[in-house]
Amino acid sequence: MRKLILGTLIAASIAGVSLPAAARTNVDFSINFAPPVAPVEYVPAPRAGYVWVPGYWDWRYSRHYWVKGHWTRHRPGHYYEPVRWKHHNGRYYYQAAGWRDNDGDGVPNRYDARPNNPYWR
Repeated sequence: MRKLILGTLIAASIAGVSLPAAARTNVDFSINFAPPVAPVEYVPAPRAGYVWVPGYWDWRYSRHYWVKGHWTRHRPGHYYEPVRWKHHNGRYYYQAAGWRDNDGDGVPNRYDARPNNPYWR
């Protein structure tokens, strides 16, 4: 009985470790028509320690879906790049939003020996 329980726990721990890694995927997609014009959006007054994320057109359920703007916590040494739809060769490609470091070297400024210097890696 003890061996059965131990074997089950080991199998569960192995499955638990491998599932999150397998669940992470990046999906690139394109469509052949542009998103609609963005509606006018009211931007509230600035909040200390937060960044306004503007609303954007997302692709859900085989159609464009408007996602309203919202506040998100500021990450020191980074800037927020919003969602963009890029036009290339008659197709529209979705570029996801995300935090980028200030100098583009992939190292957050708090760990960077030379922050804000894009030529030193």
